[in-house]
Amino acid sequence: MTDDENLIPKPKPQPFNRALLLVISLVIGLLIWHLLASLLGLPAFILPGPILVWQRFKVSLLQGQLLYHTSVTLVEVLAGLSLGGIAATILGYLLSKSPAFEKMISPYLVASQSLPIVAIAPLLIIWFGPGTFSKILICSLTVFFPVLINTVVGLREVPQDLRDLMRSLRAGWAQTFWKLEVPAALPIFLGGLRVGATLSVIGAVVGELVGEKLGFRGDGAALHRVVRARGPVLGVFLDAVHVGVPVRAEENRAQLEVVALREDAAVAHEGVL
Repeated sequence: MTDDENLIPKPKPQPFNRALLLVISLVIGLLIWHLLASLLGLPAFILPGPILVWQRFKVSLLQGQLLYHTSVTLVEVLAGLSLGGIAATILGYLLSKSPAFEKMISPYLVASQSLPIVAIAPLLIIWFGPGTFSKILICSLTVFFPVLINTVVGLREVPQDLRDLMRSLRAGWAQTFWKLEVPAALPIFLGGLRVGATLSVIGAVVGELVGEKLGFRGDGAALHRVVRARGPVLGVFLDAVHVGVPVRAEENRAQLEVVALREDAAVAHEGVL
């Protein structure tokens, strides 16, 4: 490949092309789902077809149940995501700055992840009651670990030459943190937050299965009412989309900011030299 070919900018995927690919993949997924439900001949409570799910979704939507319980679950998800994300970010920053503290606390963090959230949820319901706080706490626990790991990795992946540049410019702790560490670690951090956003929806539904009859449990997400859960399953999907898509968009924007940060740092480094 010649130098002239390297200078030619590669075409970026247009938003229309992305939307078209999304529609095509959705249609293909629905067709595969319909074929499996038709060919396997399983009962509707095991594998309902997309038409049955859509019918149940419309019934729940027209009755007003779906919007109400979706809003309840969405509040729990957002609160749990915020609480778990903030706690994980603070602890992750401390771990990234102190290897001794990380060695001391890492065994407990790893051991905590060996316990499934389904086993912990009933205990949290008993300790804190069947109210909203226990659901938020369950969501925050599911969010905590992936955000923690990505925070530590993101901060440690900040290039050492950029840190040296900040020291040469006599930048203080606050300037280094806000102008270097946060922008450079943000894409990796948001990647963990995107995973945590999806897991937080699962945590909310698990909490509702063993708690009060609000959220998707109140609209039929309990295991003994699986047939009625066809519509709420779409509601859970919508909650995950509402939480995950903005995080993904912010992650893309942060990646562009990191590229700009590296370019500015290179220019500043040349100026120092």
